[in-house]
Amino acid sequence: MQTKDVDRENIGIIAGGGQFPLNFIEAAKRENRRVVVVAHKGETSQQVADAADAVCWVKLGQLGRLISFFKKEGVAETVFLGTITKTRIFRDVLPDLKALALWNKIDRKQDDAILRAIANLLESEGIMVLESTTYLEHLLFPPGVLTKARPNKAQRRDIEFGWYNAREIGRLDIGQCVVVRDCTVLAVEAIEGTDKTILRGGKLAGEKAVVVKVRKPGQDFRFDLPATGLATVQTLARVKGSVLAVEAGQSLVFDREEMIKEADRAGIVVVGVVERDDGTLEIG
Repeated sequence: MQTKDVDRENIGIIAGGGQFPLNFIEAAKRENRRVVVVAHKGETSQQVADAADAVCWVKLGQLGRLISFFKKEGVAETVFLGTITKTRIFRDVLPDLKALALWNKIDRKQDDAILRAIANLLESEGIMVLESTTYLEHLLFPPGVLTKARPNKAQRRDIEFGWYNAREIGRLDIGQCVVVRDCTVLAVEAIEGTDKTILRGGKLAGEKAVVVKVRKPGQDFRFDLPATGLATVQTLARVKGSVLAVEAGQSLVFDREEMIKEADRAGIVVVGVVERDDGTLEIG
């Protein structure tokens, strides 16, 4: 099949699950971009595929198929958007020769190392990887308290305590979120994701769990930005948690209005925290 000429009006999406890919498609089309989607089976919604101008379904690990499709469609720019269930790496991967060759070159099988390696390979093939917030800066988490409830003195201490612990696990590329209570770490996010971390830590807390989610030091805005939304607050409400503290301007928030309404109903504090240049926190 003949390869189309590369066209800067085309833009690719390497799509996982959730609403982020659909948000991007809508925004990109407002900018008169033709959207070409590589959708992952078992992750990407059919709604995302239906909204695309061209779509190719792949299994996790079919990297050569992804690159060939983008080249056929004339894609020179792409973004990584949406979630991939990380535990699938052990049970539901179908790597092709290109993916296997890349995998064998990666010493640390952690998020940043894997995604940077894929991005470098794509760029060596003439496909530039853009920041995932392209066209979607309005989805960045805002600073300040978003809810009617405001953090009290004890909750502020827990936010500060959780913040520096979360930053440290991020530095180690383990996760982006911790659950704390009374300046005690109850759960650390690893491969299972934020919601399961909240459930695990919240069960240990009994109630009043404080969830802190931050960017990793040196976070690459091209992929794996921290994200929260309505589902996060609903999960926190299930364990009678009290606070969701998220790094403002460095993470994404989905369904903001619905999230705040749910938090107000549950009496949960939601706050966007800013880390000042001197390392102190502006909690709101």
